[in-house]
Amino acid sequence: MVGDAVAHELRRRIDAEGHVTIAEYMELALGHYYAERDPLGAGGDFTTAPEVSQMFGEMIGLWCVDLWTRMGKPAPFLLAELGPGRGTLMADALRAARVAPDFLAAARIHLVEINATLIAAQKSVLQGFAPEWHRSFDSLPPGPLLLVANEFWDALPIRQFVMTDRGWRERVVVAAETGFAFGDAAPADGLDLLRPEHRSAQPGEIVEVGPAGLRLAAALGRRFARSPGAALIIDYGPTRSGIGDSLQALQGHAHHDPLVAPGSADLTAHVDFAALADAARTAGAAVFGPRTQSEFLQVLGIALRADTLKSKADAATSVEVDAALQRLIGAEGMGSLFKVLALATPNLPQPAGL
Repeated sequence: MVGDAVAHELRRRIDAEGHVTIAEYMELALGHYYAERDPLGAGGDFTTAPEVSQMFGEMIGLWCVDLWTRMGKPAPFLLAELGPGRGTLMADALRAARVAPDFLAAARIHLVEINATLIAAQKSVLQGFAPEWHRSFDSLPPGPLLLVANEFWDALPIRQFVMTDRGWRERVVVAAETGFAFGDAAPADGLDLLRPEHRSAQPGEIVEVGPAGLRLAAALGRRFARSPGAALIIDYGPTRSGIGDSLQALQGHAHHDPLVAPGSADLTAHVDFAALADAARTAGAAVFGPRTQSEFLQVLGIALRADTLKSKADAATSVEVDAALQRLIGAEGMGSLFKVLALATPNLPQPAGL
């Protein structure tokens, strides 16, 4: 079983080192979790916005068309997605982009994905667009780039530090009699990543930093400093850096103990948008946002799109469209928790909705 294999490897590392960091724990567990399964939808562990409604991907597609036009219509250009799931967002975006045939003719589709099951689904829904697959952002070819990342950053490994009477300690994972437990250890490094907002932490309070996410943001910043392009990042988390433990696990759409059966549940943490923006800006990118997903989608015209869909639908389908719209933009759904941030080449016009 996957969970047994991951647990065995974790125990081996803990026996050798005394503990593993939360980042190391997440990297190993998520590497197994995302290797082959389809985690999406009613039969999976979570549902993302593209699976809620076609309207989400359509708005993203029109956003890309608009920005590509104001970039001067580079041809060819890379249209890329990090963690594209079943390919639903990209398929909906490309369908909406049919309003601009020259955009579709110029687009070269590139997908960053490691999951064989999801790659098969992407091949099915994107047949005809000849996508290319990559295991990491670093292997994307050069050239003008429009990149989309929806619920990608939240699954990147984080580290946690806890303020104690002895000063900062790193929160780690240790072996316990029946499995694993949280402990603390003297931090070997990483304290330089703490934000000014973290310095007010009181004893017992936890702060989080995301080295992997910051490295990726900086890599995007460096790319946009030398080559035209933009990245649209949509994920959940606070606008400003703060204090608190956001690490969570989901299994079957329910909360799950993150230390039980590692590799069998999705592990995520809130995205620190302020830290991400600073990393990209320092590396040379212009930064726009963040704004809430609700604000972003409403500026793009999602309510009008919903009205159009309802005008051609029966009563039951109209109710479904309204429910999906509220889930995407409502405060009780994704509207407030999810944020939208764009990173771009400094001389590009301000992206729509931001």
